[in-house]
Amino acid sequence: MFRSSNPALKTLEQTAQMSLGPRDEFVADRSQVMTVEGTVNKTGLLLLITFAAAAFTWQKAMAALAMGDVSGIQPLIWIGFIGGFIVALATIFKPQWSTITAPLYAVLEGLALGAISAFFETRFPGIVTSAIFATLATLGAMLLAYKTGLIKVTDTFRKVIFYATGGIMLYYLAAIVLGFFGIQVPMIHESGPLGIAFSLFVVVVAAMNLALDFDFIEKASAQGAPKYMEWFGAFTLLMTLVWLYIEMLRLLSKLRD
Repeated sequence: MFRSSNPALKTLEQTAQMSLGPRDEFVADRSQVMTVEGTVNKTGLLLLITFAAAAFTWQKAMAALAMGDVSGIQPLIWIGFIGGFIVALATIFKPQWSTITAPLYAVLEGLALGAISAFFETRFPGIVTSAIFATLATLGAMLLAYKTGLIKVTDTFRKVIFYATGGIMLYYLAAIVLGFFGIQVPMIHESGPLGIAFSLFVVVVAAMNLALDFDFIEKASAQGAPKYMEWFGAFTLLMTLVWLYIEMLRLLSKLRD
């Protein structure tokens, strides 16, 4: 059975196993099972929702930054990220809710990303466009590499990406906690060679997670996961793309600093 380092996709695997009986019992009505095409369509819709929400906060943030008052923008970032984190947890533990929670997650992440992008754009003009194209190019390159077999998702590959992703998340968590005490964790914000190398490493790991997402969604669809899992699969892809985009912003800002 296939595995993923993405906790949301682990839930997808478990739900598919529990919800479905032997293959002969669920292939009769293909309209009620997950398909790759349906997941792709829903991913596109979630990206549009994220973009629309981001455009809203982008305009407000750019206007606020021009006036030198960001007091009304920072709450949107916290609402977006904290709310998105809560909704993501709910979706992971209750995939059946993904038809509602996945679009809600897209809205919340869009609110945060629009404001954050405005901050980066104000300091480094043109960086947001570069980060968007870099993210989409990485998505396309990873999909091509996966479909052509250039990247093979083996058990060893999964384990390596799992531990690398977990290590990065723990490092970021430590940085947040220590930040409350005025302690700066090295490499995350540094623009020197080590800081750039760290960001490049994180971008690579985030990109590799896309391959895991592709592999799991393809195999889950082949095994006949429930129809609502199309929303869940789209949600997992969006999570990875949001992470990848933020890391692209970090990397590009360090390169231009």
